[in-house]
Amino acid sequence: MQSQTAGTSKPHKINRGVGKNKRKRDALWALLFIGPTFLGLFTFYIGPAIASFALSFTYWDGLTSPTFAGLDNMVALLTSPIFLRSLLNTVVFMLVAVPVSVAVATLVAVLLNQRIKGMILYRALYFLPVVTMPIAVGMVWKWLYNTEYGLFNYVLSAVGLPQPEWLFDPSIALLSVIAVYVWMTIGNNIILILAGLQNVDPTYYEAAEIDGASRVKQFFSITLPLITPTLFFVIITAMISSLQVFDLIFVMIGDTTALVGPLRTIVYGVYESGFMFSQMGYASAQAFILFLLILVITIIQFAGQKKWVHYDG
Repeated sequence: MQSQTAGTSKPHKINRGVGKNKRKRDALWALLFIGPTFLGLFTFYIGPAIASFALSFTYWDGLTSPTFAGLDNMVALLTSPIFLRSLLNTVVFMLVAVPVSVAVATLVAVLLNQRIKGMILYRALYFLPVVTMPIAVGMVWKWLYNTEYGLFNYVLSAVGLPQPEWLFDPSIALLSVIAVYVWMTIGNNIILILAGLQNVDPTYYEAAEIDGASRVKQFFSITLPLITPTLFFVIITAMISSLQVFDLIFVMIGDTTALVGPLRTIVYGVYESGFMFSQMGYASAQAFILFLLILVITIIQFAGQKKWVHYDG
């Protein structure tokens, strides 16, 4: 019995050693593959975010050594009418652009999910604005919105209607830019929602048709609940993107004096303070507040997903 026990104990030790070495090799290979990605992530995202947070408590012009400012930058921002207007504009932009974009994208995705001729072409046309540079989009729409020789006002004048100042009328300027933003980003949302629609089991619709459910009833009772995980992802990413809008507005307006009013956003304030006035600490404080805004909205979304997101097990 002793010889059998001794004989059977050796292989277990060898197996444990081999398994441990294999895990080490797997860990090294994993680090090798994720190393470049993590290095880029830390260099261009995590590192600058930490540095920006630290700079938000300093006075720094980008050239001399920073000096500690405490909470002065934060207090100055929260008491600045210009920044508060920028914060309001940014939030309003998100609250209007995201629901419109997601709703229209869902409707178009449902239509594109049908079996009709030329569907691949239609999908490509809707996605084309996504791969177009925002600068090019802004320049084209700036011409379309031009008060004197723009296409929109030319058509309106031809039918005897008034020609508004699309980008410089405070009552419609923000809505005009939102329309362009929705047009530019809706293709990405359509593709994501379309992928979610194609994962819905068609047997649900077959059973609903047997029960006599209409197309509208099928959409609200089957389609919408089953694509809520996709909608959740689309809404989160759309909110984050809309809160960071800058290049489109900057290209379309051009005149920076107009950005003090209804089209000024937080990101423009970061650009203005940091690169026009060399107030890096003040700009970093604005960026940190924007980060907190995105973080709070994302946490609220994740907390509320249990009530409206239905994962099909």
